[in-house]
Amino acid sequence: MKDDAQLIRDALGGDSAAFGQLVTRYQDRLFNTLVHVTGCAEEAEDVAQETFVKAYLKLDSFAGRSAFYTWLYRIAFNLSVSRQRRRRREVSIDRIREMSGNDLPDGGEVPAVKLERAERVAQVQSALGTLSEEHRTILVLREMDGCCYETIADILEMPVGTVRSRLHRARLQLRQRLRELVEESS
Repeated sequence: MKDDAQLIRDALGGDSAAFGQLVTRYQDRLFNTLVHVTGCAEEAEDVAQETFVKAYLKLDSFAGRSAFYTWLYRIAFNLSVSRQRRRRREVSIDRIREMSGNDLPDGGEVPAVKLERAERVAQVQSALGTLSEEHRTILVLREMDGCCYETIADILEMPVGTVRSRLHRARLQLRQRLRELVEESS
């Protein structure tokens, strides 16, 4: 299996199948991250598709100072922000649930346990949806995508210290919102 650097060289040399391998390697990861960031599967799909087109067109500008996925995610993040600025509309929590498909696979669990888990998932999604895009993005990158602080700093083009402080504030806000949602449902 070729590494990213070799696939990029091959793609720049005219081998479109090499870029196709990069797409295959990163499309699911990028899409899943974007679903959490945008709050909508359709929007995430559109942004991911736009991202790969733009990455293909700008591949010669990839300097290799960061990982290819970091560069790719930066493109996706910028596209997402631009699209959101153009649209300036709030995504409803019901729409987030509907589009992200929080239905859990049947693992033979007791219905009460499945219901409880589904309620927790809905509460977390609802709480995430109330955070600013900035805080939601940092939380998703760290907690769901497993990125280290340095990678998040590269993607968002900010100092590591800023990432740490914003992540801390995002966690506090999420925790507070979850408490409120639990109290509301009690």
